[in-house]
Amino acid sequence: MMDVSEAIRTFGTGENFNAQHVFGFHKEERDGHSGYVFRVWAPHARAVEVIGDFTQWHEHPLAMTGSDAGVWEVFSTDAQAGQLYKFSVTRADGSVADKVDPFAFYLEKRPGTAAVITDYAPKKWGDNAWLAHRRRWGFRNRPVNIYEVHASSWKKHEDGSPYTFADLTRELVPYLVSMNYTHVELMPLMAHPLGMSWGYQLMGYFAFEHTYGTPEEFQDFVEQCHKNNIGVIVDWVPGHFTRNDDALAYYDGTATFEYQDDNKAHNRGWGALNFDLGKNQVQSFLISSLKFWIEYYHLDGIRVDAVSNMVYLDYDEGPWTPNKDGGNRNLEGIGFLQKMNAVIHGLHPDVMMIAEDSSSDVKVTGPIEWDALGFDYKWNMGWMNDTLKFFAEDPVYRKFDFNHLTFSFMYAFSENFILPFSHDEVVHGKKSLMHKMWGDRYNQFAGLRTLYTYQMCHPGKKLLFMGSEFGQFLEWKYDDQLVWDNLRDPLNKQMQGFTSQLNEFYKSYNMLWQNDYSYDGLEIIDADNRDESILSFMRKNNKGEFLVCCFNFAPVERRGFAIGVPVAGEYEEVWNTEMSDFGGVWKDHNPLTHTQAGQWKDYTQTLSFTMPALGASIWRLKRRDARRRK
Repeated sequence: MMDVSEAIRTFGTGENFNAQHVFGFHKEERDGHSGYVFRVWAPHARAVEVIGDFTQWHEHPLAMTGSDAGVWEVFSTDAQAGQLYKFSVTRADGSVADKVDPFAFYLEKRPGTAAVITDYAPKKWGDNAWLAHRRRWGFRNRPVNIYEVHASSWKKHEDGSPYTFADLTRELVPYLVSMNYTHVELMPLMAHPLGMSWGYQLMGYFAFEHTYGTPEEFQDFVEQCHKNNIGVIVDWVPGHFTRNDDALAYYDGTATFEYQDDNKAHNRGWGALNFDLGKNQVQSFLISSLKFWIEYYHLDGIRVDAVSNMVYLDYDEGPWTPNKDGGNRNLEGIGFLQKMNAVIHGLHPDVMMIAEDSSSDVKVTGPIEWDALGFDYKWNMGWMNDTLKFFAEDPVYRKFDFNHLTFSFMYAFSENFILPFSHDEVVHGKKSLMHKMWGDRYNQFAGLRTLYTYQMCHPGKKLLFMGSEFGQFLEWKYDDQLVWDNLRDPLNKQMQGFTSQLNEFYKSYNMLWQNDYSYDGLEIIDADNRDESILSFMRKNNKGEFLVCCFNFAPVERRGFAIGVPVAGEYEEVWNTEMSDFGGVWKDHNPLTHTQAGQWKDYTQTLSFTMPALGASIWRLKRRDARRRK
């Protein structure tokens, strides 16, 4: 049985990572009477009452516990499952505010914010085979190709209502399988007051967002993904929270969850409040939330949003307060992130911890003892920006900006990267990926096929936002579904088929994912062919087997194109973005081609073939010469 006083004590020392087991509501029996106990942390409140269906929304007072931990509680025999409640807090200045339960498991439908008393039976999971495989193989040397999804705008019902996870289990899971993705990443599923925030302004860190259905439906979705060999990643926001007065903001009338220093507490750019990441109780609260989502929903990864906002004191607009050393690093934020990753990796080393971070001053991935933050992956925002800028440019000028592509190879292994084409790049006037591409409609599709192939061949795990897989032309709209009608157009339908086959190609060739973390998996053949705008490199697995990856960024077919290769023999083209099945003009692949002896840079063998216009060509060694040519 839980020792409540010890749980409250460790909550105050920052060491309680199951805080939801003591706070919120819990069914209990006291003196032979069955009911619910309600607990909340409000250290500077003058008084706290629970109001709800079982009190006819009249105040029912809580009492401060015997400790000085600032915890209030009450036991009610009138409360029943399915009823709603809030906490009415008389704050330090005497004002009264009806507040959400920070540990609520489920909230009523928006715009209401009352918590729902729920008695959920433990789920009998059927994903043991997946979890055993995950524990054995992990993710580091495995393919990771992520489909990013906003749950309520992937698809809607005919009446405009969003799909719940019951609907997504029936339709999204088979779609993921047909598209050959390895993982799905879902934008935040925690309770939030406004859909326009996409889930990034949270008010319920344990509560499942009512819009998306029920917690049980999401559990079933995860289970079905696992049964189909799909991992599930969820976005989580520990840096900032909604400033709505009925949520966490100034909970007891003082800086409770947020910093006391206004410069550190107020996130002016986002209109939010920043968590005080150095406060012990906040650390217990946030790490408990993270651990709860991983364990209760069997998640395979968490993407931590806006890490830079937690690491740098001057990240926001306006004035900022230096740290004790006079610098701009948030030492408490760095310490929290290291502690968070240490706790989760200690408990679940096979769960991915991913950072969305746009800076480069602090090491994000790698061991904490090496002064890194301890994440497994970091989104490579620099690669994304440079790559999209290059692909949007008229090919006439690309030779002058070839460094936009080649620069990333200089730092490709400075962190463990995910290469993201995310929701942030297809909204707010940035245009869809399809719309960013140069040229007429045909060339835009050709460019998109080459872009995705380049992403697959470049070192790093992969992520693509929904709708981009079939070349949706319109920007993403959070309050509407994807433009599925695009698939009536043969070019969009072929683009969808191309992406599915590319994803399968990626999974099939371990050269593309087995060595994502060092130059052992990469060898540049030619990064200096600016005049023809052709880039070529090799990806290698642990056995030294390789793929030759060539990219022509000009709309000019190159016949008799030659590059150096390390091994004499017969080579086979295994991928060509200009095949007619994909929407291109090629009926047949390049023929099997034998190398010729001859010096080419540092290579003594050359491979000659036709490079497709604005396309990619990938080759593998099919048959090695019996006598190796020197």
